[in-house]
Amino acid sequence: MRYRVSMDIGGTFTDVVTYDEDKGVFAATKASTTPGNLSEGVLVGLDAVVDRTGDIGFLVHGTTQGLNAFLERRGVPVLLLATAGVEDTYHIARGPRTRLYDLHYRKPTPLVPRRDMVGIGGRIAADGSELTPLDEPAVRDAARKAREGGHGAIAVAFLFSFKNPAHELRAREILLDELGEDFTVSVSHEAAKEWREYERTSSAVIESYTGPIVRRYLIDLERRLAGRGLDVPLHVMQSSGGILTAESARRRPLQTLLSGPVGGAIACAELSRQTGRPNLIGIDMGGTSFDVSLIVDGEPDVSAEAQLEGLPMLMSVVNIHTVGAGGGSVAWVEAGGLRVGPRSAGARPGPACYGRGGTEPTVTDANLVLGRIDAEGFAGGQMTLDTGLATAAVAGLAERFGLSTTAMAEGICDVANAKMAQAIRTITVSRGIEPRDSALVAFGGAGPMHAVFLARELGIAETVVPRFPGAFSAWGMLQTQIRQDSTEPYFFLDVDLDGADMAATLARLERQGLDALAHEGVAGDRRSASHAVDVRYAAQEYTITVPLTDAGEPAREGFLAALAERFAALHQSRYGHANLGAPIELVTLRTAAFGDLGRPEPQKWPAAATAEFRYEIRTVVFDGEPQPSIVVRRDDLFVGHTFDGPAVIVEDTATTVVPPGHTVSLDDIGSLLIRRKDSK
Repeated sequence: MRYRVSMDIGGTFTDVVTYDEDKGVFAATKASTTPGNLSEGVLVGLDAVVDRTGDIGFLVHGTTQGLNAFLERRGVPVLLLATAGVEDTYHIARGPRTRLYDLHYRKPTPLVPRRDMVGIGGRIAADGSELTPLDEPAVRDAARKAREGGHGAIAVAFLFSFKNPAHELRAREILLDELGEDFTVSVSHEAAKEWREYERTSSAVIESYTGPIVRRYLIDLERRLAGRGLDVPLHVMQSSGGILTAESARRRPLQTLLSGPVGGAIACAELSRQTGRPNLIGIDMGGTSFDVSLIVDGEPDVSAEAQLEGLPMLMSVVNIHTVGAGGGSVAWVEAGGLRVGPRSAGARPGPACYGRGGTEPTVTDANLVLGRIDAEGFAGGQMTLDTGLATAAVAGLAERFGLSTTAMAEGICDVANAKMAQAIRTITVSRGIEPRDSALVAFGGAGPMHAVFLARELGIAETVVPRFPGAFSAWGMLQTQIRQDSTEPYFFLDVDLDGADMAATLARLERQGLDALAHEGVAGDRRSASHAVDVRYAAQEYTITVPLTDAGEPAREGFLAALAERFAALHQSRYGHANLGAPIELVTLRTAAFGDLGRPEPQKWPAAATAEFRYEIRTVVFDGEPQPSIVVRRDDLFVGHTFDGPAVIVEDTATTVVPPGHTVSLDDIGSLLIRRKDSK
């Protein structure tokens, strides 16, 4: 088994990274994403880098199949079974008006219409005791309704199932007996074993809505890979930043929902470790979207819940803020103003310059008009871009504004940059983080093209462009571990806490997690676990997750005082104030079990034999003026080379644009370091 391989399926391209364990070198390539059948793009990309599928010893990929089904509202019809009398919880949702001054604000549209919600008799009390037995005939009637109504999945969300799941488990048993073992039934205590009924119900519904599509995709991909001789399990990236086998992903498809964008955050964490930069802002700009992630003190910013289009999910997830701004984002006019995105030209027809029938101007077309893209070497030479078509598309928009084609092209880039800069401010300021205290890491096919402009707008002094930036998310998937997350509701005021009981509960969660890793094929000496607890001030609603040193810490003397200090420090950092000494309440225990699969060693980049390097001079537009600019292939740059912008650095997976006033150098692992000349 010679190769470790990772694959990241984006909206426009599928990125593939391989690590040759015999030679100790990485390679990367891109293949066009095939929207109708994502497996095709995966296999084409795999064939480009590996001669024999049987030589693969480790294979992982991030899938956007479930996420795309959610965003495009093409999941399966779901029937929701809820406790009779409170079955409207999912539609009532929460009361906060998230856009206070928006007169047209509407609550997010639920995935399940009211007609597809069924109240089931039976009641579990808040302490987990049974008040009323489950109405089993009603469950069988619901199964018949699902069969006759053409529903593709059922979500079961009963009151207080996180305390006692007996009714949900029995309901699933009945449903599968009626509908067959292959039918998708998601139970809320497995989708999210946490308090808050609406959020837990929403998690189960999203899993049911996307689950059958994810399962079909994974089964098809596994079958096709096995037919090519793959002898190892296929692994899938999780939203939490860990991975799991495709077999486990089919059982818990909700965990894979954000698996595509998360690879970039894990790659940034590894880059932080390798370069000694504790705080990083990762920006991933592809053809369709722009994703921002944070590395704080060397670790990804992970949350216990997430929202997609206003619908909540309770699960461990790397915090990623996404806006519709990518290379394929369409420039258009609204109310006399220029807009860029969120609509994208995608892979088909794509930007006008692709020559696939697209006629609307996009960000990629604008960059090509400005001379910032090598038309002959785009995507590693797999595509030749048509500058004439790009110019015609941008010129058509320029006429509407009375601008020159060049000015319009810069305007498109400026509007896109402003939108992306605001996305960075949103995720940093909300965490109490000053962007200027971090370095900017640029990746994705279009990220390095815009990164230095974003850094300039945000006052960030240094931009880092790693090797294989267009496939950096796929590279990150080779750096992660198998991960199993467990939660346990644990409601206690600090004065009522039994530390020994809390330690015993954490030890039980740890055993469960480590045993699950054994099922994933992880050797005993490669398993580990970490623990945390959700804490809030008494009488407050929302919590902060506070890390623990180990499972036994709660039983040791001084634990509560140490926990209160940690919570106060995190509260101060997040909200700008804290109240050390005020009563606190514990809400949920969290355990993450990790399985170490090993990681490829960073490949050292060779030193330059001389300060000279090969380059050519081309005209590129900056700040409205055509300027002579260095154009150099990244493969011709080595440690010790340095030069000033303006410049364009070309490679197979991305293009890096360096405006005037910046200096470029390389570190010992081949990352481009771009710094403002006026920075210290």
